[in-house]
Amino acid sequence: MEVLHDLKVSEPRLLAETLAEGVPDHEPRVQWHDFHFRSQDGLRLYARDYAQTEGPLGIPLLCLAGLSRNCQDFHKFARKHSPRRRIITMDYRGRGRSEYAADWSTYNPVQEMQDALALLTVLGVHEVIVLGTSRGGLIAMLMAALRPTAVHGVILNDVGPEVEPRGLLRIKGFMNQGGDPLSWTDAVFILRHSNRGFEGLSDEDWLAWARRNYRSVNGMPVSDFDPNLNKMFATHDDLIEGRVPTLWAQYNALKRRPVLVLRGANSDILVPETVDRMREIKPDLMAETVPGRGHAPFLDERVADAAISDFLLRYGYRDDEPD
Repeated sequence: MEVLHDLKVSEPRLLAETLAEGVPDHEPRVQWHDFHFRSQDGLRLYARDYAQTEGPLGIPLLCLAGLSRNCQDFHKFARKHSPRRRIITMDYRGRGRSEYAADWSTYNPVQEMQDALALLTVLGVHEVIVLGTSRGGLIAMLMAALRPTAVHGVILNDVGPEVEPRGLLRIKGFMNQGGDPLSWTDAVFILRHSNRGFEGLSDEDWLAWARRNYRSVNGMPVSDFDPNLNKMFATHDDLIEGRVPTLWAQYNALKRRPVLVLRGANSDILVPETVDRMREIKPDLMAETVPGRGHAPFLDERVADAAISDFLLRYGYRDDEPD
């Protein structure tokens, strides 16, 4: 694997210098660098590495996004946590700033897990806590089963070993709308009607979400993933009949790992019954429900933030306690 230095890996960027709104004087200065690396099959994939700049050395966080999402979803989270912990994110193949695959069949969780492991190899990182939102959580469970030495612990954001077909139907519909939004107002309208489980968001919140969900091309919103990603979805009939694979066997690999699961109170992907079964298998499972959120919480909510901070304080160091 090779690191491509075209994005000046050796020159970390300061958040205060790159965010238009600036950073308050009391907020730690956050450093990161962007780079591309090669997957095992030669694709040029994008990643971002946020540096730890203070506090005792913690186990790095590998943040993996949802199905059609990318590392933008973790920027606000990293802005808060990275001064005290290294945070690594990536755009999966066919999403964001990563290269699209000629073979769309490689848009699958096992291949994406291999890409994530390739990234860790490039960075010389041997052990991580995986924070996985939706698709990222599935990848985390696969990683725990297939490369257990790489996984110190897992935070599952609104996903478990069993995914509700009705939620997948909603996501499939969102991704197969055909054509891009006509304006940013249209993009917000689409998001609002595709994500009805979210409460208390302002107009500015919805617009910020839309700008994470689409890239801007000549000032217009454009989908930020390869349309061929849709080909990897289960068929409509399979989803209607509930014929969706589960990962209970892979979840068993987490029995001896610390695990936190966050569930949006209005989620149509992770239901309470699945969390109950997860706890039966793993009685020490940490679990929190995030009020007013569907699939998936943004991680900046009070309940989510407190749960993650507590989890990292308990389990985020190699001796499981900070110095």
